[in-house]
Amino acid sequence: MRKTILSLILIVPLFAAAQATPAPNTPQKFKLPASPKTVAWGYYDAAAPPVLRIHSGDTVVFDTLITNSPTGLERAGVPPEQVEQSLRDVYKEVTNKGPGGHILNGPVFVEEAEPGDTLEVRIQKIDLAIPYAYNAFGPTRGFLPEDFPYRKMKIIPLDKDRMIAKFAPGIEVPLHPFFGSMGVAPPEGFGRIDSAPPSLHAGNMDNKELVAGATLFLPVHAKGALFEIGDGHAGQGNGEVDITALETSLIGTLEFVVHKGTGQKYPRAETPTHYISMGFHPELHEATRIAVREMIDFLVSAKHLSRDDAYMLTSVAGDVDITELVDGNKGVHVMLPKAVFVK
Repeated sequence: MRKTILSLILIVPLFAAAQATPAPNTPQKFKLPASPKTVAWGYYDAAAPPVLRIHSGDTVVFDTLITNSPTGLERAGVPPEQVEQSLRDVYKEVTNKGPGGHILNGPVFVEEAEPGDTLEVRIQKIDLAIPYAYNAFGPTRGFLPEDFPYRKMKIIPLDKDRMIAKFAPGIEVPLHPFFGSMGVAPPEGFGRIDSAPPSLHAGNMDNKELVAGATLFLPVHAKGALFEIGDGHAGQGNGEVDITALETSLIGTLEFVVHKGTGQKYPRAETPTHYISMGFHPELHEATRIAVREMIDFLVSAKHLSRDDAYMLTSVAGDVDITELVDGNKGVHVMLPKAVFVK
């Protein structure tokens, strides 16, 4: 699963020009800022023009934006000088929007990626970009809209030195920054899809395990893969029950490696300690069935277990967790500890 097609031993300087195309087989590092010309607002689409072209083995530093309006943040109590100018620019200038609400950096075109391949995304580093996050709910959203039929938004200070969120007096929440949305374009026939429901393209998974040090494996459905990233979270609980986490702006450093002809059908991931399978579906039961079957398939193909043993091992050693309950498609993931494999 982690067989690499390139030897990545060359250290290169950071490139300022996002549009530059690196030389094949020479790993390069790019910076992709969030601007009106580099974001996809609310969609994944195989027909979307790329804002950056890279090669397998390259690394990109993404500056991502909080998903809320400058006026909304200011009304909730954020000082105007703490609202990023790039966010103001995006809200002022971007007109090609929807159908979803996430501000995503990309798409990034990976030259070697073709349908049937796997795009390995190594999450090297994630940094906080601003000193606050927000959490909010509304009358028609979240898991309990009937209990909370009104709107409320809370600005939550972030302490970067201590890596905690100051939720309220006497309440501190540990930070574990991750991107709620990382994905590729869906198959061409899907057209432009909403950025909210996660699916076979990954997208808005809201999986809090995908922190720095984790690796995401995405099936490629369109030429170039067309990777997008955003929906920064400073932290989140499994379920994301009110529909938002500690929503914030993040800076992420990601390395991309293409694996040819894998035939992978569904997103998978791993951390230093666990293998992760995923399932997404409008019904929680069906999302769980997908996630469990994906873990079984992984154990059969990658660990050479029989299907019977793979099913049994998932039952005795795997944890089936609810990823999120609020984004149209429910999310479930199975965590299997790597430590069970002693050889």
